Amino acid sequence: MRQYLDFLNYILETGSKKDDRTSTGTISRFGYQMRFDLSEGFPLLTTKKIHLKSIIHELLWFIKGDTNIRYLVLNDVRIWNDWPYASYQKSNEYQNETMDEFIEKIKTDENFALKYGDLGPVYGRQWRGFEGKDTTVDQLKWVIDEIKRNPNSRRLIVNSWNAALIDKMALPPCHAMFQFYVVENKLSCQLYQRSADAFLGVPFNIASYALLTMMIAKVTGLEVGEFIHTFGDCHIYLNHLDQVNLQLSRTPKALPTMLIKRDIKSIDDFQYEDFELINYQPHPAIKGKVAV
Repeated sequence: MRQYLDFLNYILETGSKKDDRTSTGTISRFGYQMRFDLSEGFPLLTTKKIHLKSIIHELLWFIKGDTNIRYLVLNDVRIWNDWPYASYQKSNEYQNETMDEFIEKIKTDENFALKYGDLGPVYGRQWRGFEGKDTTVDQLKWVIDEIKRNPNSRRLIVNSWNAALIDKMALPPCHAMFQFYVVENKLSCQLYQRSADAFLGVPFNIASYALLTMMIAKVTGLEVGEFIHTFGDCHIYLNHLDQVNLQLSRTPKALPTMLIKRDIKSIDDFQYEDFELINYQPHPAIKGKVAV
C-alpha cells in the first residue's frame, strides 16, 4: 500500500509540530486524500501486521448499534478499553484496579459493564439511531434501502457527528461522515475523517471502511468500486516517530484478498465467520502506545 506510505511521508515532510488534547505532541498536516481500488485487493497494511479480528468485530459492533465495550471484550478486542478505564479511574468506586482487572470485571459482571463499559452515543448509536428533534433515524438501513431504490442519489450519507450529543461521548467521532456513490454497477465509499492518528488508527480505518463497502455492495447486489479516504487533521504522534520510520523502511507486499463466504441479503445478518482473508503475508507487527 504505497498510498499509505506516501501519506506518512507527506506528514513528515510538510507537517508542523503541534500541541494536542492528549499533551503527547504531534507532527500535523491539514487535508489529504488517498484512493484505493478495491478490485485490486483488500487494503490491509502489509508493512506491519494488522489485527484483522479487531477490525471485523469493531465493525460488527458498530453495525449492531452497540456502544458498550462488553461485546468487544468478550471477543478479545481491546482497542476501546482505554477510554472507559480512564473514566472509571475518576469514579468514587475505583479501587486501584489495573486495566486487566477492570476488563475482567467488564467481562464477568454484566451490571458493572452496564455502568462502566458504555462509551455514550458513539458510532453505533449514530449509525442506527441518530436522534433529531422529533425522530430517530436508522441511517445505515436508510442508506442501504436508498442505494437499492435510487442508486444515483447524491444523498447516500451516514453522519456520526451529532453535535448535540458530542459532550456525552467518551470520544467524539474521528471518522465523522461517509458517503456512497454508485456508477456502472459499482459501489464506492468516501470517508471524511476529521482527526487521524496516522500510525495507529488510520490502517484500521482504511480496512474497516473498505470492508463496510464490500458488505453493503453484497447486500445491494453491486460490485465494489473505490474506497476514498479524506482527512482533516492528519497527525503522527511524537512518540510514534521511530515506529513510523521503521515502517517506511519496509517494502510493501502484495495485497491480500477478502472473501465474504455467504450470500447475505441483510446488513444485520453478517457474522465474524463470514469473512476469510487470503494470502496476507505482512511484515511483523509494530507496537505503539495509544494517546488517550
